[in-house]
Amino acid sequence: MKKIDLHLHSLPTISDATFNFSLDKLKEYVSTMEIDCIAITNHNKFDKEQFETITSSIGITTLPGIEIDLEKGHLLLISDNKDLDDFSDKCALVEAKIISSTDFITVAELRSLFPDLSQYILIPHYDKKPIVRQEIIDSLKEFISAGEVASVRKFKTCMKETDKLVPVIFSDTRFSDSMGAFSTRQTFIDLDVITFTGIRSCLYDKGKVFLSKDDGNELFQITDDGIKVSTGLNVMFGERSTGKTFVLKKICTSMDNVKHIEQFSLLQNDEKKFDDLMSIRHSRLSESFLKEFKEVVEDVVKIDLKQNDLDIEKYITTLVKFANENEKKDAFSNSALFSESSFLIIPQDSLKKIIQATETLIANIEFREIIDKHIALQDLKRLVVELIKKFNETEEANLKKKWLTELIENIQGELRFRTNSTFPENIDLYSVITDYKKVEKFEQIVSNLKVEKEIEKLEFRGFKVVAATKNFSGASELQAKSKSKMKFVDAFGIYDKPYQYLQCLKEKTLEETQLYKFFVDIDYKTLNKHGFPVSGGERSEFNLLHEISDALQHDMLLLDEPESSFDNLFLKNEVNELIKDIAKQIPVIVVTHNSTVGASIKPDYVLYTAKKLNGSIVEHTVYSGYPSNKELKCYKTGNVIANFEVMLNCLEAGPGAYDERRKENYDILKN
Repeated sequence: MKKIDLHLHSLPTISDATFNFSLDKLKEYVSTMEIDCIAITNHNKFDKEQFETITSSIGITTLPGIEIDLEKGHLLLISDNKDLDDFSDKCALVEAKIISSTDFITVAELRSLFPDLSQYILIPHYDKKPIVRQEIIDSLKEFISAGEVASVRKFKTCMKETDKLVPVIFSDTRFSDSMGAFSTRQTFIDLDVITFTGIRSCLYDKGKVFLSKDDGNELFQITDDGIKVSTGLNVMFGERSTGKTFVLKKICTSMDNVKHIEQFSLLQNDEKKFDDLMSIRHSRLSESFLKEFKEVVEDVVKIDLKQNDLDIEKYITTLVKFANENEKKDAFSNSALFSESSFLIIPQDSLKKIIQATETLIANIEFREIIDKHIALQDLKRLVVELIKKFNETEEANLKKKWLTELIENIQGELRFRTNSTFPENIDLYSVITDYKKVEKFEQIVSNLKVEKEIEKLEFRGFKVVAATKNFSGASELQAKSKSKMKFVDAFGIYDKPYQYLQCLKEKTLEETQLYKFFVDIDYKTLNKHGFPVSGGERSEFNLLHEISDALQHDMLLLDEPESSFDNLFLKNEVNELIKDIAKQIPVIVVTHNSTVGASIKPDYVLYTAKKLNGSIVEHTVYSGYPSNKELKCYKTGNVIANFEVMLNCLEAGPGAYDERRKENYDILKN
């Protein structure tokens, strides 16, 4: 079994933040993490001289590579360490095409620059941003061996699904003297001797790619000092102050996208704070519910009816005066172009949105089957072609109108300069009428919006969360919504006059993109199973359940001593079940001193933290193993400890106390 990391950076480029490469740090990384093979893959660039220096210094197999911006995604292209001059020349052509951070090359250009792709290892960003789209992968599938993913969770998903690429995890590290802990994102392959062809062969086979050396895909290394955990459910226990929190923090530092629920963080007895927290949690619902209204407000806020009235009055005055001076007209004012109106430009925004939506339907892969069930792909393509044709025709007409309008305005300017006749002011009456209609419709929309109603009800493990619209009841609520000290008494005085109210809000220092939030509020209530508002203890229970369930938006869950805040029945009946379900999808680590969690939850793997004083130095040690193991082992020192003893000491206060409590306290109470 060999450990590889085929995604490392040694040069800052236009696609990177600046860093100063440290060869010493790279050598330390290879040694500490016991890596057998690396690839240097800088963005759109290969430095042959630097690569040769690294190769001669590192002491392990080092492969030349390049990370290419391909069709807005990233592709690792790795070569054998043979004809470096040829590889360097090809990479130089890539570098010449990528001159800004938004540039990329196409599949056709890739094939042109690297005519024989079969001699390379191609690894696209697969479930890692920026991803290479599936249609691009399909076009190169005969050359692509594996797909790079961002987390253990995504690795597990790809392994389970037969239509997914072979997953690999790499560190994507930039080495500098100031970098912190080393990444633990590497991949093991079932290979005795490192060769380029051997690596490529393994990367085509899910049966030859693993997260750990000895335990396959059941365990993976989580910190750079050798601690391993299960890809499923882990329980960590130990006596007080033995380093459990220290280990959790180290895990948070070394892993990305971790959900860490700290001890006591979920206790919530302040009802207002709880309600505020719920509002923050459900802000997405507010955004979703008011999305269309936000667009309406952003359109209406640009309308100035007062200015429209002034423009109309000015237009009528100059028009009457122009008519009254008809007998005084000269050759200039008598010209047809003297009083010609501007051409009406047809807005294209809605058509552009329809085109974009249709293109999204065409490009979508995830829901292709559902889309095809209702609309044939060819019909969508014909539709988008016709829409684009219409857009181009209208755009051409608009450009002609703009050109003619500019020409007319230039001629009118010359005519006005040469005559004493009154020039009727130009006004777009269609636009003015449209503005009045928009305001009228806006008043109706706000009136309907302010009818208080329930907009969502969710049931969650015995709790109900009800979201309803609520009108603002005073200026203080508007001030609270603004999170500022500005006064809203004047605005609230015209709260029932939507357009005037909007103009008043506009005059304040509020961001125009936030004005829509001041028309109606979203109120959230959390109810228990009996339909009553939750108590302090129930709020904490709901918090825990909500936070744990939210963990699936992350790649790992860390839960620190839930028993310090909750009773055993709740933990056993609600929390344990939910945690076990989550652990089927992402790695979970629960720190506990409680047998209800520690033993009853039946973890896949256990970790025990110990502390000892070596003179004045405190040393923390982590032992680990499967729950059925007689002994737990420290992989750093090789030492072992009896699993039975430490588990009873930590979870049951020792075997003596456990037996005494069971016999003298519980047995006597049995009927």
